[in-house]
Amino acid sequence: MTEETNTEPTTAPGQGKAARAAAPARDADAGTRFAAETIDLLDPQLMRDPVRAFSPVRERAPLVRGVMPGVEPMWVATRYADVRRVLSDPRFVADPARVPGAEPGHRIEQLWCARGARPEDAKYLRTSLFGTDGPEHHRLRRRVVRAFTAGRVNRLRPHIEDVTHALLDALPAHTGPEGVVDLIPHLAHPLPLTVICELVGVPESERPNWSAWGGVITDGTTGTALGDALHALITSAHKLVDHHRACPGDDLVSALLAPHDDPLTPTENVALILNIVFAGHITTASLIANGIAALLTHPGQLALLRADATLAPAAANELMRWSGPGPRALPRYATEDLRLRQCPIRRGEAVLPVLAAADRDPRAHLDPDRLDITRHSSPHVGFGHGPHRCIGDHLALLEAQVAWTALWDRFPGLALAVTPNELAREATPNSWKLARLPVRLHP
Repeated sequence: MTEETNTEPTTAPGQGKAARAAAPARDADAGTRFAAETIDLLDPQLMRDPVRAFSPVRERAPLVRGVMPGVEPMWVATRYADVRRVLSDPRFVADPARVPGAEPGHRIEQLWCARGARPEDAKYLRTSLFGTDGPEHHRLRRRVVRAFTAGRVNRLRPHIEDVTHALLDALPAHTGPEGVVDLIPHLAHPLPLTVICELVGVPESERPNWSAWGGVITDGTTGTALGDALHALITSAHKLVDHHRACPGDDLVSALLAPHDDPLTPTENVALILNIVFAGHITTASLIANGIAALLTHPGQLALLRADATLAPAAANELMRWSGPGPRALPRYATEDLRLRQCPIRRGEAVLPVLAAADRDPRAHLDPDRLDITRHSSPHVGFGHGPHRCIGDHLALLEAQVAWTALWDRFPGLALAVTPNELAREATPNSWKLARLPVRLHP
């Protein structure tokens, strides 16, 4: 990828494995034909390059069918307007138990169990902030949302800057014999991990364990190793609750445990802690790394940002749209028979919104494959949309802006140590992340 082209191809190589054409199906009620193409949602290409691989799928049909081993099929929405509707229409819910008169399979539980999660840990998926709706979701969300208001996040800026500068101070010591350092383990990952763990109240001594277990969960590992890591995290979170109940402090866990008219259950406490810690550092780490890679491969955009620091907020929003770390939202379930475009969705059927495809939809964004940090366009859906929109968006954007600004202030000659095509990405279904980000700090 070069600054001269500034775009990515809109056709996906090797589509035969990722997509299987099928004869159009017919809605018996209306006689309307709709797409019945089937795609393999665990195809490595769709996971490593969701933007390029999903774009032709989006242009061929509004919705297709998605399949994964061990998981019931889902509809897949890739167009901007459809994704926003699925995420905001109250007729679509995150908890399949809220579908009247039906018992649809919980696709996320099915996926986790297929990957190796223990059955007894499934309840933490059902009671999570991401897996509830309506009053129950509002009840959980209001217990944590105050920790992530724009005002409170802005007050964290000095501390975020201190953590960032400490990591930058240590970068030269991590360079190899050829002067190359990987920015993911030495900047992009530890910055948000440190900040969110301090905010939540995870002791410094436990953070290496949480980081290691989190890596197993997010790097595509399956089988017993995945189940053991998830169970270890849940067990550690229970111990964290016990510790803060006995020794409360100025942290989010202690706030969750404070006397309340409607106290949380032990399962709810643990589920919320895991939600916040994971959402608060895994996606932000990838946003920081993806942004660095994008700016290094688009020197004109980097020059604009370095020349005008006031562009930082717009740059962060554009990089979230252009190279967001979360390619897919969680499935939503139809609570009644309805239509999405010309496609009939039956009560209980699941729809998977693909954020990466929606944020490159030419119907919503002018010249969507072009990275433009001065862009003024329709809002992106990188943080989701509707009642489940990410509560930590302000914190993620601030951490990314601080990291990018400080990095180039400290190392103005920073350059990739490999070609753009050699930047490998991990094949994971719910995150678009670089495996490594090797750079040279000096020319």
